[in-house]
Amino acid sequence: MNIIQNIPQGENGKWYVYIILCNNGSLYKGFTDDLERRYYQHLTGAGAKYTKQHKPIGLVYFEEYDKKEDAAAREKYFKSGTGREWLKNKLVGDIQ
Repeated sequence: MNIIQNIPQGENGKWYVYIILCNNGSLYKGFTDDLERRYYQHLTGAGAKYTKQHKPIGLVYFEEYDKKEDAAAREKYFKSGTGREWLKNKLVGDIQ
């Protein structure tokens, strides 16, 4: 999977849904209003319990939204069976 290098900075009034590839091959899904800060929290062990146990390799996908509710709904979708399948199909071209 391709690791995203240019992460948007916060303070722009946007909300982000993001996907992190972890060292066990799993994908962590979350949403935030400051992607740069939140990603750094995951990297330093100050993020979610899951990413403390399964260290992040890199940010592999994100989407930007104007409303918190839309970002939260998209995160919920990504955590569903259909959403996991969508991500697999979306990211499969990046795997090699």
